[in-house]
Amino acid sequence: MIIQRFDDEDALASALATRVRECLLANPTLVLGLPTGRTPLAFYRELRERHADIPWSGVRAFNLDEFVGIDKTHPGAYHAYMCRELFDHVSIDPANIHIPNGRAEDLKAECRRYEAAIAAAGGIDLQILGIGTNGHIGFNEPADGLCAHTHIAELEQKSRESNAQLFGGDWQAVPERAISMGMATILGARSVVLVATGRKKADAVYGLVEGLITPQLPASFLQVHPRVTVMLDAQAAIRLKPDTTR
Repeated sequence: MIIQRFDDEDALASALATRVRECLLANPTLVLGLPTGRTPLAFYRELRERHADIPWSGVRAFNLDEFVGIDKTHPGAYHAYMCRELFDHVSIDPANIHIPNGRAEDLKAECRRYEAAIAAAGGIDLQILGIGTNGHIGFNEPADGLCAHTHIAELEQKSRESNAQLFGGDWQAVPERAISMGMATILGARSVVLVATGRKKADAVYGLVEGLITPQLPASFLQVHPRVTVMLDAQAAIRLKPDTTR
């Protein structure tokens, strides 16, 4: 696990966008796993601003998750979020955009279909992750056990509260369920970058880096992955010792 520290969110976003650009230049058909939420907004802004220098046409993108029960055009849907923040501004082929269908008639079948689509693409080359204040990644919530593959997740109140801005500030309007990649799917990525910004993420980051591997902090499972980079701003890294590199 490589720990990278940045003075602020903007410096982190710039460095991550540079890394993704270099990866896409080296492999124009890269399979890219993407997150949503507040944390990647600055990163997506950087990608939008650099879109002319990035070869998007062959990129295949898989999002971590989507809410159950709302249409993809709903302002709170992650599909709408991704189009608004990134996809509508770059030259990616719409056929190469993959986001779970939260309105599928058979949600379990949709989970199997999504997992099969990732496998058919050859797996994810580079997975970008955020981390919740409770240590979740994707919507793999703290629990006694974790689902290996794409599944229907019951969302904790903290996770719904963190998405309230997409639903007019009302966390109770956030759906109670989502479709999410599972831990084995995420850990199957050839390379992983986890991004955390802000003091509210510091405890989860500490558990990820220094704590035991436990399903009560799902992000801790990244400790077993051979190629993980953790990118932190100063506030998210505040509980780590200055020389922590892992």
